Amino acid sequence: MAASGRKVGYAMASTLMRTLTRSSNFASNSRSLSGVVSTEIITSHTAKWMQDTSKKSPMELINEVPPIKVEGRIVACEGDNNPALGHPIEFICLDRDEPAICKYCGLRYVQDHGHHHH
Repeated sequence: MAASGRKVGYAMASTLMRTLTRSSNFASNSRSLSGVVSTEIITSHTAKWMQDTSKKSPMELINEVPPIKVEGRIVACEGDNNPALGHPIEFICLDRDEPAICKYCGLRYVQDHGHHHH
């Protein structure tokens, strides 16, 4: 998923550069933007976050949180009890057996079969 997003980003940047370089007064300054979208910038950003290898990455930390058991088939995830610290509300339809993952924060939810009524 990240690779396709990166391709879209490069395509958008490439289109922007072509549009900008078409204007005559900008052509002489286009060299100053030559490194705007590069793999160096993308990889150095990730490397900055991962410099201290003794610390866990955000993905590792969220994966340590066990799936949250809920009653019913639909859960509303806000990322935090405090709306100011969370994310836009996402309503997640749960599968009977597999945990469902919030697209914003990565929390996993699973149906609590102990409270399931027939």
